[in-house]
Amino acid sequence: MKQLTINLHNIRAEISSFDVAASDVAEHHIILHVTTPLITFQQQLDALLDAYNLLIREKIIGATAVFKRYFLSDAANQADLVAASDTSDCAKSIVQQPPLNGTKIALWAYLMTGVSTQVRPSGLYEVTHGHYRHLWNGSANNLAANSEYQTRLLFNEYIMQLSEEGCTLAANCLRTWLFVNDIDLNYGGVVRARNQVFFTQGLTHETHFIASTGIGGRQQDPNVLCQMDNYAVKGLQAEQIHYLYAQTHLNRTSDYGVSFERGTRIDYGDRRHVLISGTASINNKGLILYEGDVISQTQRMWDNVEALLAEADCTFNDTTHIIVYLRDVADYHVVRQLFHERFPQKPCIIVQAPVCRQGWLVEMECMAAKPQDIVDFPPF
Repeated sequence: MKQLTINLHNIRAEISSFDVAASDVAEHHIILHVTTPLITFQQQLDALLDAYNLLIREKIIGATAVFKRYFLSDAANQADLVAASDTSDCAKSIVQQPPLNGTKIALWAYLMTGVSTQVRPSGLYEVTHGHYRHLWNGSANNLAANSEYQTRLLFNEYIMQLSEEGCTLAANCLRTWLFVNDIDLNYGGVVRARNQVFFTQGLTHETHFIASTGIGGRQQDPNVLCQMDNYAVKGLQAEQIHYLYAQTHLNRTSDYGVSFERGTRIDYGDRRHVLISGTASINNKGLILYEGDVISQTQRMWDNVEALLAEADCTFNDTTHIIVYLRDVADYHVVRQLFHERFPQKPCIIVQAPVCRQGWLVEMECMAAKPQDIVDFPPF
């Protein structure tokens, strides 16, 4: 994993790059931070897009964006400007999760080389190379009556999209993100709807669930109570997918009534991907550890993620990027210092986004990639 930090005009770019000698598909993750909070939102957006375009021209030549997520401080006033300014053809997620460095916008972009892309009639964004079809979607939402109905409709519509692509939720979906407006109030409805939909699709604690992050986040329309991003792959065999439990550190989510996997390992012929769900300071009894102590919660969270990665024969050195969610903005400086000391070169963004239990002060998610040589499976 190669890591690079570049300081540009009003922007700090953190880049990780992963490739394997036998493949022309290289993967890049970029996190762009605005470094000057005193300029207007439009100026911050322009600086961010200029920096991104410069990197594509000069540093990550030939790479194609497959997924972008914009983190905004005020989606109601900013989301339309972002959508109008970024006309690139990729799956896009736009969510109000304010960057905690005092600026108004940040960007995580996932790019690849050597792939073909198109928007499918289903509405999913397809990325193809060789044997596999990667299907991305961002910012799905609706205006049903409450969070439970909205979430049920989101999954039902996604199941129909997958069906159009010859896929199912159980066999092909690897990752979801659920952004919940006023999570302390609306998360219960999201959980009920997901549990019900998953049961109808054959997803139970005896089969498997899907890696996921369920976190506070707002869409520009305040009546949207749940927004979803998702990722599926067509062409995988069941034996290429393994679920991570780290039972010395964590319990099954079904123990406390929710339905997602702690992490998922996907083996391709030339590489391994590891998708780590939103993870907080919890033990293998499902109990919150170190209530009120953000430093101890951060350290326990790291231990939990490290145990999940180890189960996939990976370490933090293999991670491509990290997203950190904080409930309380006052915890930003101490958590930023902790992450800077442990991961000084890792692409990382810290945003304000309450976790699904009020006692959790901090949560993180990440992805990892590691070279593999598995003759039984086609390469990525």
